[in-house]
Amino acid sequence: MFSVMDLVVLAGLGALVYGLVAVGREWTGWAGPVAQIDLSPWALPGYTMLSLFRGFAAYALSLVFTLVYGRVAAYNPRAEKVMVPLLDILQSVPVLGFLPGLVLALANLFPHRNVGLELACVLMIFTGQVWNMTFSFYQSLRSIPQELRDAARVCRLTWWQRFAQLELPGAAPGLVWNSMMSMAGGWFFLTVTEAFVLGDKDFRLPGIGSYMSAAIHKGDVPAMCYGVIAMVVMIVAVDQLVWRPVVAWSQKFRLEDVEVSQQTTSTVLAFLQRSRVLTWLHTRVWMPLVALGEPRVVTAKSGGRFGAMLWKAVGWALMLALAAAVVWGAVRVVHLLTTLCVADWLRVGGLTGLTFVRVFAAAVIGTLWAVPVGVAIGFSPRLARMAQPVIQVMASFPAPMLYPLVLLALGWAGVGINTGSVVLILLGTQWYILFNVIAGATAIPQELREAAVVYRMGRAERWRRLILPGVFPALVTGWVTAVGGAWNASIVAEYVHFGHKVLTADGLGATISLATDRGDFAMLAASVLAMCVAVVGFNRLVWQRLYRVAEERFSLSK
Repeated sequence: MFSVMDLVVLAGLGALVYGLVAVGREWTGWAGPVAQIDLSPWALPGYTMLSLFRGFAAYALSLVFTLVYGRVAAYNPRAEKVMVPLLDILQSVPVLGFLPGLVLALANLFPHRNVGLELACVLMIFTGQVWNMTFSFYQSLRSIPQELRDAARVCRLTWWQRFAQLELPGAAPGLVWNSMMSMAGGWFFLTVTEAFVLGDKDFRLPGIGSYMSAAIHKGDVPAMCYGVIAMVVMIVAVDQLVWRPVVAWSQKFRLEDVEVSQQTTSTVLAFLQRSRVLTWLHTRVWMPLVALGEPRVVTAKSGGRFGAMLWKAVGWALMLALAAAVVWGAVRVVHLLTTLCVADWLRVGGLTGLTFVRVFAAAVIGTLWAVPVGVAIGFSPRLARMAQPVIQVMASFPAPMLYPLVLLALGWAGVGINTGSVVLILLGTQWYILFNVIAGATAIPQELREAAVVYRMGRAERWRRLILPGVFPALVTGWVTAVGGAWNASIVAEYVHFGHKVLTADGLGATISLATDRGDFAMLAASVLAMCVAVVGFNRLVWQRLYRVAEERFSLSK
């Protein structure tokens, strides 16, 4: 017999279906002139629904990419040598480097439908989400204890069983926290991806990002406040209905022998677990689907060999597809770059140095506060329950929406855009470090914490011997993604619109934004290339060595 909980679940499923139908109608609608954005607060619920759907569509795509790309890179040594550096390159390419060509291509592919611009928007949000998740999943797979890998071989688990019973559960805590951060990263460029302007062409989609963009352009402060309120309500709702239950659920996958005294709880998760409708769907629908992926007979020869061959084939297929895309893109870029002179290249080099200083300063400032705060949250489920909604709202809120207000405050304090852009970059990148440190602290086994208490370690010794070594692998991932995000954030932090005014800092990010506004594809290509070289060069000199140190000295699997 149905209970009240079942009726609520059925109502929620019905609302979800209705939302999907409404969004599908918007996607398949006829493409008309530039979308007119209604700044009335009554239009915000519909705009918020459209933006939320784009965010979760991009997240679904990011999750599939993460699970496939991260696993292939972790277990195929030959593919790893190409895929990990390529991931750094793709992460370093700013959103505006992807956006012009992608928007023009999809708009021409679907000239009479909205689906082209919708796909472009989803893919742009995808580029703001996927890298952090992929790095986290890759690092988690490399950190699985060797005894668990040996046990999987002894039990003759197939590739699917290893993935479902060992790898995905082992990576779940870090992947969940990084998924939260990735959703926040996707919202960061919402005002750009939903209201994109290229030269004299205006590609605009109805959504909360384009609403805020129109409000900022007109200087409509009440509309900006309405947009901020709608964004906060959406983030809090997603946190309470999605992320908090998922965080509570992921605790059962922690690798430790001692039970944690305090567990993160979720009222929504407890509510869903008592629903008969969801239990029926799990038993009659989900479990049969999972069983399809598991062979009837498990043998060392068939299961292990087939899985190894499959993942090797997937790895080579990905390498060939990416190599073909890189070659085609390189030919087009070289043609553009030949139109620039030496003076242009020298100017780009100097601007790259200025932006590098800002990026490095933002990473240092973010580390100084995020490490102690992240450890405190990761060690205390009670503090995590109180802090998670707050930091989720702060991290998920698109920082560019606040840039005009922050610049006004900095202006009153006598701080110009050249220095103030460090603060703007920090607003969008510090959360990568915080969320990774929280995940790293959460993964430190409880028995090690209790051993530190038994041996009466002081605070300094505990940080030196337990906390910093324990969170270091996750911290490196946080640094890599934070610095990559900081380079991306520079394109909006160094070039800020407010009303009819434009505040510009001297830097590579401002050059990319200005080249996009003018439709100067040659300077855009040169600036994007300079950013890629800077990020990849720093990765080769610094991040790869830190990854090696994290794996060899501080991994719990060693």
